[in-house]
Amino acid sequence: MISNGEIKIFAGSTGKTFAERMCAYLGVELGLSEVFTFSEGNIFVRIGETVRDKDVYLVQPMGMRPNDEFTEILFWMDAFKRASANSVTAVMPYFSYAKGDKKDEPRVSIRARVCAECIELAGADRVVTMDLHSPQIQGFFKKPVDHLYALHVLCEYIKTLNLGDLVVVSPDAGFAKQARLYASYLNTTVAIGDKNRKAHDEKAEVLEIIGDINGKNAFIVDDFTISGGTLVDLARGLKERGAKRIFAGLSHVLLNEAGVKKIENSPIEQLISTDSVDNPWVINSAKIQLVSVAPLFAEAIARIHSRDSVSQIFDQIPMKVLEKIMV
Repeated sequence: MISNGEIKIFAGSTGKTFAERMCAYLGVELGLSEVFTFSEGNIFVRIGETVRDKDVYLVQPMGMRPNDEFTEILFWMDAFKRASANSVTAVMPYFSYAKGDKKDEPRVSIRARVCAECIELAGADRVVTMDLHSPQIQGFFKKPVDHLYALHVLCEYIKTLNLGDLVVVSPDAGFAKQARLYASYLNTTVAIGDKNRKAHDEKAEVLEIIGDINGKNAFIVDDFTISGGTLVDLARGLKERGAKRIFAGLSHVLLNEAGVKKIENSPIEQLISTDSVDNPWVINSAKIQLVSVAPLFAEAIARIHSRDSVSQIFDQIPMKVLEKIMV
């Protein structure tokens, strides 16, 4: 059971910056920990202080190096349990394997379910994450999952740009329901791209755009991008159909150097995403603006720790969260 004692936040190798932002919001010290990666690839983790009878929160996204980061999460869960922690919460701002959520062809693994089971077996008592590729992935876990949303933070930023004649654009029918939530928050309309993906090569073709976008400013929304190809193709299609200014908003940004260059050479004026992934490629891009969801996660952790409702955060996002979103 989670107590009302001191919050103890620790960070994995790619979660330190995010965890430090959480700690700054909460006014607590980041826990002492070390991670070593040996020359042959073995990972070694060590807790630098006692956690006996403590409720601990391990911050580690599963993003740019998902296999190493996933393995590290397992080792951290085991280390905290063996150190007699009272409870261990895995805080994963991004859960990479969430996109492996179904068996849609013969002889394939449901990777999200495998990861969920491993994290629980290693010792996680709870999971906190954001914008899973499919909400039903929460059901892959037997332990409680707190599912946060980037929508409010991204929309509050786009509001500061004072864009008139705005239309929210979903890249495909699969994200249309979520796009309508963005449109409702921004009090505007929705357009939908007709996207076709033929293989597992990260390439998708935008065939058509459904909705009125002529003469309007477009805000493309999606949960993540790896190559940036769909965003760029959609942006070009929007331009061809008369859109004025084009912006994009993502919950998670997984772009590499080539993907960043693709965005910079595209009609997209600005790509807004969160700091859920430790991604060095996007830091110095003139077209990519990161907003922090670390305060949102910190607020959720505070409520979990004091046994308050997490869902009430989204009834009205606390002003102190919105005041600290800029990276």
